[in-house]
Order: sequence, then structure tokens, then C-alpha cells
Amino acid sequence: MKILFSSILAVTLMLLFTVNVQAQENLSSGQKKEIISPEIHADNSVTFRLTAPNASSVSVTGDFLTSGENARMTKDADGVWSFTTKPFPSELYTYAFRVDGLEMNDPNNVYYRRDVASTLNVLLIGGGQADLYKVNSVPHGTIAKRWYKSPDNDMTRRITIYTPPGYEENKKSYPVLYLLHGMGGDEEAWMTLGRASQILDNLIAQGKAEPMIMVMPNGNVAQEAAPGESNLGFYKPQFRLPHTMDGKYEETFHEIIRFVDSQYRTIPKKKGRAIAGLSMGGFHTLHISRYYPKTFDYMGLFSAAIMPNEAVKSKVYDNIDGTLSAQKANGYTLYWIAIGKDDFLYQANIDYRKKLDGMNFPYVYRESEGGHTWKNWRIYLSEFLPMLFKNR
Repeated sequence: MKILFSSILAVTLMLLFTVNVQAQENLSSGQKKEIISPEIHADNSVTFRLTAPNASSVSVTGDFLTSGENARMTKDADGVWSFTTKPFPSELYTYAFRVDGLEMNDPNNVYYRRDVASTLNVLLIGGGQADLYKVNSVPHGTIAKRWYKSPDNDMTRRITIYTPPGYEENKKSYPVLYLLHGMGGDEEAWMTLGRASQILDNLIAQGKAEPMIMVMPNGNVAQEAAPGESNLGFYKPQFRLPHTMDGKYEETFHEIIRFVDSQYRTIPKKKGRAIAGLSMGGFHTLHISRYYPKTFDYMGLFSAAIMPNEAVKSKVYDNIDGTLSAQKANGYTLYWIAIGKDDFLYQANIDYRKKLDGMNFPYVYRESEGGHTWKNWRIYLSEFLPMLFKNR
């Protein structure tokens, strides 16, 4: 009986072992070849790959190419298309694939960012400027998504607020930078596309920027919050929204300042406030700072739109020269203007500087290469932050 039991046990164990081996073989044989894309090489060149055996044409497009340009990819025997770039300078890049004319994201890259209604994959090349955009081993600030009441806009609105490392552990008061996005953006834009918190974390850790609170509002007063974050649900984002540049945002900006000063340990004086923004946010910076001329000591206009549409009627845009003169008379520490040589707003900024020159209105001018791009705006922010709140 014992012999029979032992035989049965041995046969059973052998069967189980055989089934297990077959299962592992089936699992292994069913696995697809791992595709790495993007692959960043030691010389900072990048290889993009996409499995599309039935496609007849595949290319990659991105902000590392001339606008509108595509780099054609080649297909190997396994149906994997690839393209290797020349070495890249240190930067954060976006890209997408075009497969038989249809644009798509890289299925092997889970990292992407939304820009208005488009989503683009991202990759980061370190070893230079983009080291500021990394999450490095430094103390980190806290990011909060808050809601504040906006009676003048008849809604509750969402806002992104960064507090510096150590804020929760001490009782100090901090200066505040109000950082504004461009048209089509929202309270997420400077965090996702601009890498604002990483830049400030790293500059504070390096001793190049003062610890500060950074407030990133939604500049579209028709919105409660970024697309998908309000009670409107998952609608398709739009580039141009009502009331974006008609004076309403500037007129109601005091609600944001009041909320921040009531909820955070701020320095609620002109010397403790800065305001800056890109494109439409530069436009808002220009007009908010002169409309409230005793409120901000530091202004940053990044690739700014300048003058309102002549058809727009608002008390905010009345007497621009007079309010600029009042802003000058009240005094300030820094009025910083930055723009790229190829920016479509370049001439408007030249004309605005002529106006300021005619008024003997002091400012600092920064001209860069390139155009109306996040690459420039991230650089401008990294240069602007170290200039803030040194003399308070």
C-alpha cells in the first residue's frame, strides 16, 4: 500500500512539474519583444521606436525639429520603426508619432503633458539647463490645489499654490510670486509644461532663489478650473475662452490676493509681492501691476502680449499711460521684459519698450533666441526667480 501511494505521489508531482514548465514556456513564448522608446544614449542622441508592421509611413515630430518638420523612421524585419537623432542640448522636449498621416502618442512612453487639447510625450536630457527641471535629491515644496470664492465672477475657482520646503515646520512669513499662464492654459500649465515647482525647489536648494510662495491661478475667468477638474466634466479644452483679455481678470485679481493673504503666512506688502506671466499672462501682468500700482514690487513680462484690442472697452484699459506713470512714481524694484527674437510678439514688445523709454520708465530687457515656446519660458522663469525678494 505504501509503495502504491508513493508511486501515485511521484506521478502527481511529475505531472504538476510538467504543467508548470509548459505554463512558463507558454507565458514566455507569448511575451512581446520589449521596445524602448525613447532611448537616450550616452552622447544625448535619442532613438525613437514604434511597432507598426502594417504601416506604410511612420515619422516622428517634435519641438527638437523645425516647426512643421517630420523625421522619417525606417522599418526593420520585425515591423519596428526607428529613428535616431543627433545629440540634443540639455532640455525638456515634446514629441509625437505620425503613422500613415495620423498623429499618435508613443505607446512605450507613459510620460506626457497636455497643452490645451493636445497631449504630447515628453523626454528630458540632463547635463545642463534641464537639470533645473528634474526632481533632484533636494528638499521639496508642497503643492496644493485649493478652491477660493470669487464673488465678482459668481463662482468658486481652483488655484495651484506652492509653499517652499520647511513651510509647515516653521512660523515664518514668506513673499509671494503670482505666476500667470498664457492663452489656452490654466492653473496646471506652469506645473506640467513649465516645471515651475522643480525649478524653484532646485534654485532654493542651490541658494540662488529666496524661499517663497508661488501662486498659479487660472487666468480664464469663465472657468472654475482646468478641463476635467470642474463640474463640467471631461469636455474638450478650447484655446480661446470668453473674458480672457477683456479686463475682467485684472479687475477681479484682488480676490486672489485676498485669499492668499488670508490663508498663508505672507508678507502682505508691495515689497513681498511679485507678478509674472507668459504671453497672455504677460499681458495680465502688465495691466494688473499698473491697475494696482501699489501692490507689486517685481514684474516679469515673458513674451508678453501688450495692448488690448481696440474694440474692448474696460475701465482697466483706460488711461494706460497715466497709470504707468503712477506705477513709476510709486517705485518698484524690478520690471523685467524678456522675449525671443523670433517671437510673433517681438515687434509689439519693441513698441512697448519705446513707450517706456519715452516715459523714462526703468526696466531690464532680456532678448533670447527662439520664439513663443515653453523652452524660452522655462529659461525666463529660472532667470527671473533669483532676482526676487533680495532687498526686502
